Amino acid sequence: MQIGVPAETMAGETRVAVTPETAKKLVAQGHTVRVQAGAGLAASATDEAYRAAGAEIVDAAGALGCDLVLKVRGPSPEELALMKPGATLVGMLNPFDAEGLQRLASAGLTSFALEAAPRTTRAQSMDVLSSQANIAGYKAVMMAANQYQRLFPMLMTAAGTIKAARVVVLGVGVAGLQAIATAKRLGAVIEASDVRPAVKEQVESLGAKFIDVPYETPEEKEAAEGVGGYARPMPQSWLDRQKAEVAKRVAQADVVISTALIPGRPAPVLITEDMVKSMKPGSVIVDIAAGKGPNGHDGNCPLTEAGKTVHKHGVYIIGETNLPALVAADSSALYARNVLDFLKLICPKDATAVQVPMDDDIVAACLMTQGGEVKRR
Repeated sequence: MQIGVPAETMAGETRVAVTPETAKKLVAQGHTVRVQAGAGLAASATDEAYRAAGAEIVDAAGALGCDLVLKVRGPSPEELALMKPGATLVGMLNPFDAEGLQRLASAGLTSFALEAAPRTTRAQSMDVLSSQANIAGYKAVMMAANQYQRLFPMLMTAAGTIKAARVVVLGVGVAGLQAIATAKRLGAVIEASDVRPAVKEQVESLGAKFIDVPYETPEEKEAAEGVGGYARPMPQSWLDRQKAEVAKRVAQADVVISTALIPGRPAPVLITEDMVKSMKPGSVIVDIAAGKGPNGHDGNCPLTEAGKTVHKHGVYIIGETNLPALVAADSSALYARNVLDFLKLICPKDATAVQVPMDDDIVAACLMTQGGEVKRR
């Protein structure tokens, strides 16, 4: 089978869907891998490394014109024009982008959005949301440490003692847990908050303190349990109490890392302008939800500006929208392995064409378009 790996064209996207490591494995399976020239350069993967792995170096048309195209982000209209009807596309295609999915269907593509994979044990090896969120949580803390004009660890010196930085992590999914672990390695004192009670033990196991907000009704407790590993919107009564508790911690914090996202919905507002005003001068907020907030440009904080670092009320607010792309080599390595594991489901050994086994729950969940129709429910 011909597998194409085009260069990503979205602004700021530095990752690549296939690395020399996974290209070598695909070639060993009998596939022809065609990589667009320069596709991996930003991720520290040279054309020479791809050639050594057995891949062919081609132009954009050569990569996009293959039977199976592997991407990080959805194709632009210009890229779609180079793809042939009946081809298969695998990537992070945004299952909630109805307009984008319709374009893929109209182009006659069979497409799979890897973000839609169920969060089950069997699907862990192809969970792109987790692999990339892990990178984002790490990078968020490193960016905060770089922006913060004090040290993270406590230091006792002849000139006096430097207090450890206080870090508050809002949202304890994969990104939040990695942020806690990274901040802990740097010597910070950490508190964390999340709507799901199950994460309290995980937070404490990493050496952080959980900001506990008791549940007063069965409705609150049921919502807190979430569905399929994802958070659900909480009742307003609980949110009001959580907001009050979080506001106290944010006022004392030197760094706040916010990661709260709900699939298919705008990111919840967790850090209000009044909370920002209460923070100490020079404090830092890293809003991982930047660009996904109620207004489109904000995130968990209404003062966030997507793609920018702003200084408001004496606080630095970092609104980077694609943190994994800032660690392109490792992000690509993890993503490429996710893709490789997914391909085992639709390209079994010795297969000469892509298969769509709808009795496989992972394949069925990821299938977005087929036969000119949008399949996403």
